[in-house]
Amino acid sequence: MNQYLNTKSFAAKLDEDDELRNFRNEFIFPKHNGKDVIYLTGNSLGLQPVGSKDALIQELEDWSLFGVEGHFLAKNPWFSYHEMFKPLLAEIVGAKDLEVTAMNGLTANLHFLMVSFYRPKGKRFKIICESKAFPSDQYALESQVRFHNLNPDEAIIEISPREGEHCLREEDIIKAIELNADELALVMIGGVNYYTGQLFDMKSITEAGHKAGAKVGFDLAHAAGNVELKLHEWNVDFAAWCSYKYLNSGPGSVAGIFVHEKYSRDKDVHRFAGWWGNDPSSRFKMVKGFVPSVGADSWQVSNAPVFSMAVHKVSLEIFSKAGMKNIFDKRDTLTSYLEFIIKDVSSSTVNLNIEIITPADKSKRGAQLSLLVHGSGKHLFDKITAMGVSADWREPNVIRIAPAPLYTRYEDVYEFGQILKKASES
Repeated sequence: MNQYLNTKSFAAKLDEDDELRNFRNEFIFPKHNGKDVIYLTGNSLGLQPVGSKDALIQELEDWSLFGVEGHFLAKNPWFSYHEMFKPLLAEIVGAKDLEVTAMNGLTANLHFLMVSFYRPKGKRFKIICESKAFPSDQYALESQVRFHNLNPDEAIIEISPREGEHCLREEDIIKAIELNADELALVMIGGVNYYTGQLFDMKSITEAGHKAGAKVGFDLAHAAGNVELKLHEWNVDFAAWCSYKYLNSGPGSVAGIFVHEKYSRDKDVHRFAGWWGNDPSSRFKMVKGFVPSVGADSWQVSNAPVFSMAVHKVSLEIFSKAGMKNIFDKRDTLTSYLEFIIKDVSSSTVNLNIEIITPADKSKRGAQLSLLVHGSGKHLFDKITAMGVSADWREPNVIRIAPAPLYTRYEDVYEFGQILKKASES
């Protein structure tokens, strides 16, 4: 729809026509004065799926019934629990089943993957990343460099936006890769920047990195479940993501990895090995000598965290039922309507001056919009929070909001605009 209106009736009509509207009932909302919070922080922590409690109870009951034999006798046997996620995760990140697995936490997974794919040698030791990457990524990169007795100031090349701009120009990323081609070991970038919400062209970055002779990986914390991914087709070497943001799987829940099929049977790839990454046919034989599983499973170290995986499974099944194309279609319309509402309110309210620093091009963003509030941004953030909006604050003056298409209504977006206006006038 090209022409939007900032009216409740218009938003209600969009909700009426929304094919995904009933999926809102699959999630539990916090309350504010007896009403559902306007929840716009799916980019930070997604809402709890309704089926989470029953899924956890199932595993607790199987534990009580079977004890250790639950590894094989539980309704969802724990020995192979991670295998249930393969088709669900593959659909979300654009992969083959053997290329994905659910394991560990995000930063732990990045470390395990960089053990394999950051192998500095001679003059080829440098890493390219974006400036203002998520701090945990920065810590991981710096510590990996130091692990190899190298200096982060010399090894890590951060690509920054041009002066006066908020987002990176992708030609600047490609140029940096080309200029450092002889010394480059790794390109590792957040697929969607956590601060600006900018979606990067991962296909072009991967092609440029490979042309330079480097490995290429992505942190997909803000991309998985939010934007279309084709990791196998793009020939990405590796990727990792968390499950508690757009994937609604609970605080600190199990994360996931992608390793391209071309490495699936390569036993010479360096790994930090553990028993759950061993070939399952000999895993319980307790013999010396690591025999890697086929595919991403061989990067597993410890056995599955079943309780967090139980919730993860519930959420992923909702995604599968809704269909990724439907989710992305609504995301674009919903985010565009949010953008319209913010601009309309900002332009018509004397005390409100908001600049959206997320790209306007829908092909360069997902659901997140980052609002640079000129003036007293923290005061405005505190006001809208007190009025029933769940948003996200980032220093020095940015409010991040993300209308998750599975549970956000167009009427929520309209109401957010009304609250924004009232908060700026009070």
